[in-house]
Amino acid sequence: MRPLIRFSRPRPATRHDPAPSRMKYRMQRWMLTPGIRLALRVGIPFCLCFAIGSAFLADQQRRDALNLFIAQLRASIQERPEFMVGLMAIDGAGDSLSEDIREAVGLDFPVSSFDLDLENIRQTIVGLDPVKTAAVRIRPGGILQVDVTERQPAVIWRSRSGVSMLDESGTHVDSLASRSERPDLPVIAGEGADARVPEALALISTARPLANRMRGLVRIGERRWDLVLDRGQRILLPAEAPVRALERVLALNEVQDLLDRDVAVVDMRLKARPTIRMTQAAIEDWWKIRKINGYGQ
Repeated sequence: MRPLIRFSRPRPATRHDPAPSRMKYRMQRWMLTPGIRLALRVGIPFCLCFAIGSAFLADQQRRDALNLFIAQLRASIQERPEFMVGLMAIDGAGDSLSEDIREAVGLDFPVSSFDLDLENIRQTIVGLDPVKTAAVRIRPGGILQVDVTERQPAVIWRSRSGVSMLDESGTHVDSLASRSERPDLPVIAGEGADARVPEALALISTARPLANRMRGLVRIGERRWDLVLDRGQRILLPAEAPVRALERVLALNEVQDLLDRDVAVVDMRLKARPTIRMTQAAIEDWWKIRKINGYGQ
């Protein structure tokens, strides 16, 4: 008989536990926190670059060489032909105003467009009295384009400082040597008249039927107007609603030819009691008539 052969079962292999150790698990969790990840990705590289840069710039000669290189690089870019401005073009302004703008801006061409502060140039131009609005830009071809809207004079203002032109808002436009330089403009006078130009223009527009006789408006006490006509006549207007008071005078003049008579002053300051003052010659004639008729005894 053959001896029986016994086969022994192989022992099962010991499985490796995939779970990390407690210390390794805590380290992995710590590495996954947002702050640590940001420090590893950004903080450490930044610190290394900062340390290397600080070490490089610690030497004065290296700093000077770096500054010189940056200045040369900037100049080589700014002074390229396509970035140079060679002249200024001004549209919307007269010859005199154009010369004033060029003098006020004071640029020496050619100049790099990087050296131009367009907003500062615009503010300088708008600061000139005759300029209402201005726009500044750089056109292709190296041209500094200035588009100007001039103030249009509406009245002539006589004051202690001289004769000047104002626009419809009362802003100073230009000075005049004499009123005869602009006979087409109406005249206002008196202290504070420049602050009430819109009201003066409304009165002038209302007094259009008397345009051939009107000499101007005088501001009295910085509170009301006198309308001055030829032959020494005056219409004294109230401080409140002067246009309406002037319309009443014009209506009366149309019906009774009031201003064609020997009237020196039409006083409308009191709304309930308008007053008429005759000329001195008319008063003397009136007294003579009274004496002739026996009323003066």
